[in-house]
Amino acid sequence: MRNVRLSGAWLIAGVSFCVLGFLLVTGQPFTAKAQEPKRFQYKIIEVLPDTQNMQTRLNEFGASGWELVAVATGDMTEPRMIFKK
Repeated sequence: MRNVRLSGAWLIAGVSFCVLGFLLVTGQPFTAKAQEPKRFQYKIIEVLPDTQNMQTRLNEFGASGWELVAVATGDMTEPRMIFKK
């Protein structure tokens, strides 16, 4: 009885490998798709340090697809906003 189970397992394994081999031979070849490195643009602007002016500039650049990534405040007379696209 044990030999019958063992023979059945070998039969299933053999058929599985044959099907896998057939699929690998007849299937579409894998094409390695090289990923292009991401390229970013950066823009630095100086703005007046009042809330309304900063919000207006943020909305303008955001609508154009720019993302704010940093604000360099320095002495806070003219903050620099750094955008990335």
